[in-house]
Amino acid sequence: MDAKKTNQVYTQSYVSIAANTLLFALKYYAGVVSGSIALVTDAWHTLSDSISSIVIIIGTRISVRPADEEHPFGHGRIQLVSSLMLGILLLSIGLSFLWASINKLQNHEIAHFGNWALYATLASIVVKELMAQYSFYLARQTQQMVLKADGWHHRSDAISSVILVVGIVAGKHWWWADGVLGIIMALFIFKAGYGILKEAVTPLLGEPPAKDTMQQVAQICTNLAGRNIYPHHFHYHNYGYHQELTFHIALPGKHTLAQTHLLADRIEIEIRKKLGMESTIHIDPIEEPETQADIMKHKDELSSK
Repeated sequence: MDAKKTNQVYTQSYVSIAANTLLFALKYYAGVVSGSIALVTDAWHTLSDSISSIVIIIGTRISVRPADEEHPFGHGRIQLVSSLMLGILLLSIGLSFLWASINKLQNHEIAHFGNWALYATLASIVVKELMAQYSFYLARQTQQMVLKADGWHHRSDAISSVILVVGIVAGKHWWWADGVLGIIMALFIFKAGYGILKEAVTPLLGEPPAKDTMQQVAQICTNLAGRNIYPHHFHYHNYGYHQELTFHIALPGKHTLAQTHLLADRIEIEIRKKLGMESTIHIDPIEEPETQADIMKHKDELSSK
């Protein structure tokens, strides 16, 4: 990630820490003044967002370190680890809200909020949603999954504040409103946490290259070779800021080693230039006239050996 994008991540994290600390103070004061345990709890929930921002700062500082002997492909995957941590944090928050909501229903508890609680909660909704939108915007600009995770964390806090506002209004008429809405919110947070975890786990376990990536590679190969050389057997490795791609191409067996080596070098350079990936190419020799059937036959012969 370039210096500009790295600075954007740092800026978002510092703004998040400052805003969450101020919101924590406001909510906590409002909770104490109004005697609302729910608002005091939500204040600590807001403060937990600062922890996630600290995780982002540490993760980003580590991820931009250059490759070394112990990490030849760089440290970019620390961002995926950071996203895992935030995803787990979202799930734990959802679980806590679910448990608290069920307890409220079981105990027939009614939420009691004063004016300070309403003002603090409305302010939290606006500020946290603005912070969520800011995080989502930077995530699109920098392609950093951890920022998307942090955006969902901000939104989870905004959702909890919406639940509190609805509880203030509806709780005067239906004692169970706060508990039911809390369960709905918890399920939404679970869904967001699951999505973040899935996006982080998939690259760690391994994934195929995107279809458009394979199509672009095929076009590059055709343009440089002047013919269809049937790129196939793709393997993709994502290391955050460093991606590795290996695949096979098929060339006539009469080509010299120098010719095939030169073409492979040119393809690798073009892929690096246009796709930002490092590639390694294996050559499959075939006899003229080469066809897709010849390629598949050759692959079957190799796999049977």
